[in-house]
Amino acid sequence: MHDPGPAFRALHQPGKPFVLANAWDIGSARMLAAMGAEALATSSSAYAFTLGLPDGNITRDQALAHAQDLVSATPLPVSGDFEDGFGADPDTVAETVRLAAEIGLAGISIEDNPADRTPYARDLAIERIKAAIAAARALPRDFVLVARADGILNGAYGMEEATARLRAFDEAGADCLYAPIPPTFDDLAAICAMTKTPVNALAAGNFASYTREDFARIGVARISLGGGLLRAAQRRIMDAFQEIVEDGSFAMLKKTVPGSEVDAMLRKFMG
Repeated sequence: MHDPGPAFRALHQPGKPFVLANAWDIGSARMLAAMGAEALATSSSAYAFTLGLPDGNITRDQALAHAQDLVSATPLPVSGDFEDGFGADPDTVAETVRLAAEIGLAGISIEDNPADRTPYARDLAIERIKAAIAAARALPRDFVLVARADGILNGAYGMEEATARLRAFDEAGADCLYAPIPPTFDDLAAICAMTKTPVNALAAGNFASYTREDFARIGVARISLGGGLLRAAQRRIMDAFQEIVEDGSFAMLKKTVPGSEVDAMLRKFMG
């Protein structure tokens, strides 16, 4: 099997962030690749939405099958958004790493909370990341392990706890650190300043107001989009259909991308 790990790892350069383009199906993956994406990722929320499920309701088998579809869709490296590793036990997280590598992923991210958003105790969160890193290092090929501290995003803890967890993940050997949506941009800068390990930033909420150059200036290495692209499409669907229902107007359907243009992008990846 081709090893996507080295090329993916090489993209992670603090101060020179690449955009990790989160796709939700084969078509979106191929469109993003055709438009110049350097690497792709799954999005647990976006994929769940395509199945008619709220975020946090997909199984590990579903996540793996979906990720394998994206791996096969283009030549680009793909990272898996694999929630909490689909189990509290460190051994389960380690097994998730091994399974993710088997299907050809370049890496995965592991959160420090399950679907109910209640963080694992710090000691357990650290043990889970240590198990994931050990499993990654035991693989026969390169694999980028991202350790996430999600408590700020979920309102469960603040910067002090997030920083303590990230430092521990860093000391354990995580390849990339990620605390989605810290309180301020200065807080994100502080996270970058405390480590030489690549830091991921999420371009969402107020952080979507900053540019790639802004993120580069503070030392971010990677900018992910989460479910943002799909939610942008969903916003368009809602606005267009609301206008149809309420006003009987189809005007917004005039502002679509030509099918021929999408066809051309998709043909680039047809055998």
